[in-house]
Order: sequence, then C-alpha cells, then structure tokens
Amino acid sequence: MSAMSIRLPESLHRHARAYAEKEGVSVNQLIATALAEKLAALGAQDYLESRAKRASKASFARALAQVPDVAPEPGDEQPGD
Repeated sequence: MSAMSIRLPESLHRHARAYAEKEGVSVNQLIATALAEKLAALGAQDYLESRAKRASKASFARALAQVPDVAPEPGDEQPGD
C-alpha cells in the first residue's frame, strides 16, 4: 500500500469526517472507497465508449431481424400502444 498526501478544502474534509464517522470507517477508507467507485465508473464509461465505436447499424439491423415479431407481454407495452 502506498501513502499519498492530498489537500482538501476544509468544508470537504469536514464532510468526509462526518460521513466516515457515520459509516464507521476512517477518512482514509472513505476516500479510498470513493476513489475506487469513481475509477470503476470511469472505466465502465471507457469500455462502453470503445464498444460503441465498434457498433454498426447493419449489425444491429441483422440482430433485430432475428427477434420474433410478437405482441409484448402485459405491462411491457410501449407508451401509446
């Protein structure tokens, strides 16, 4: 594990201390968890963007053509149907 020194505005530090206490964890653990969550969200966004770049309307149309043309189950209707 490595150590990092960060500068936080006093108001942010105060809120971090309050939420850490409420959650029963240290401020370090709260910040590590928050950073992990943010990095996971950014990684998911990067992954989805890279997948979207590989998409094609023709492939989508082929996949959609394989879906049976049946009425939706009750409760799954599109608004206005």
